[in-house]
Amino acid sequence: MTLPPTAAAPAPGEAPRVPFAERYRATLHGGVARAANSAATCLEPATAAAPSCAAARGGTATGDNGDYEMTYVDVDDDPNTYNSSRAELRLPAGARVTHARLYWGGNLRVGEQKDPQDNGRVLLAEEGGRYKEVLADTVVGHRRTDVMDGYSASADVTHIVAHSGGGTYTVGQLNVAKGHSAAGAWGGWTLVAAYEHPDEPLRHVVLVDGYEPLHSARRSVGHTVRNLPVAPGATGSAGVVAYDGDRGRSGEAMTVRVEGSPAYRVRDAANPADDPFNSTITDHGRPTTGRLPSYPNTLGYDSDVHGVTPAFARGGDSVTFRFTTTRSEGYQVGALFLQVDARR
Repeated sequence: MTLPPTAAAPAPGEAPRVPFAERYRATLHGGVARAANSAATCLEPATAAAPSCAAARGGTATGDNGDYEMTYVDVDDDPNTYNSSRAELRLPAGARVTHARLYWGGNLRVGEQKDPQDNGRVLLAEEGGRYKEVLADTVVGHRRTDVMDGYSASADVTHIVAHSGGGTYTVGQLNVAKGHSAAGAWGGWTLVAAYEHPDEPLRHVVLVDGYEPLHSARRSVGHTVRNLPVAPGATGSAGVVAYDGDRGRSGEAMTVRVEGSPAYRVRDAANPADDPFNSTITDHGRPTTGRLPSYPNTLGYDSDVHGVTPAFARGGDSVTFRFTTTRSEGYQVGALFLQVDARR
């Protein structure tokens, strides 16, 4: 179900979804780069049992967004924006961007309630540049309860990123609510860029997106990338964008399986095998650098790049991603991106 930016929010109890579909695919000497950050963070504990806000967002104590009064992240010193955050897009010198897409989303109903007609608009600024309005070509709402009224949106920004290249990007005016509820506030953005560079290996690059909620009535969802010839022992990585994952709550999994091989359960130093959607923005198990703010615990937003080379040990011609949960609240998956050595 795809809604235009001006469409009304779904009625209570509805859980619209957009099945995963390929957005972009290429075989090229190059790869995928991404920048990401959150749009909301904690202000103060809302319950006596919750650890301090500083400890939770700093990752030294376990806390999730439902434990706190939440507020906006705002770093741009612009009185005309109420939220903004920054992250660095790292591209090799001389790289040519072939495709770029911006994903964003948030919860509209926490202590305050935001108008869904603003879901399809954000502001984007390249390093040293001024804000440009970005309008989504895909927006979907996801309202399960009166305190969980989320959405996800995305737009093609190839023209901006191909011109500006690597550097720090700022995203502002992302529609997200602040306050406290059992579901909690959450929001964030991810910029994904495919690029070419003659010194890089020959790789398959695939970008897949949709909006797939997982919860008590829908515990598993998958997507298969077909006709993707991968040699045995190929090196690869996979990225995922997800919303409303909580740190410290087990019962979740992400697996990658090449046709004819066992599934590889994704995990690394920052993302446990049973809690991969734990409010992190990481690269291969390490916090992604170049973000402002750079909180280790985003309190409800995940944008992670995982090493998945073990999945390609035998090679094959298709790659299947699967996401599962045993929890009632679950999480929502918005985008996947894959780069893997191509079979010559």
